[in-house]
Amino acid sequence: MSNQAPTGAAGIKVLVIDDSKTIRRSAEIFLKQGGYEVLLAEDGFDALAKVSDHDPDLIFCDILMPRLDGYQTCAIIKRNAKFATLPVIMLSSKDGLFDKARGRMVGSEDYLTKPFTKDQLLAAVVQYGRSDRTHAA
Repeated sequence: MSNQAPTGAAGIKVLVIDDSKTIRRSAEIFLKQGGYEVLLAEDGFDALAKVSDHDPDLIFCDILMPRLDGYQTCAIIKRNAKFATLPVIMLSSKDGLFDKARGRMVGSEDYLTKPFTKDQLLAAVVQYGRSDRTHAA
């Protein structure tokens, strides 16, 4: 664990992965209002680098993205032993049972339907954003 002072609410760092600039910006505003540190990624490849470099405490991941979709991104993150316990919440404009089940199969903790509200986003961080998660050195 780094010797830096915690930043944000309880030192929680949240990564938002979405190819929509509007969704990324909305999530960033809501999360910063909640006092959290926010990282943004526009696709799965960008996200994988940020997960490795910044070790976030929670990830919101869009399902439908170019190049590497949310399911693939989540599966890759969860296969890495260092990030296996990192909570991932899928984001989708579809509220389908199949999408939720597929998200669970690749290791996601939950599912939020877009457009989400500030309250829904912040409630998910409170529920899943564990600042006591073991950070690998």
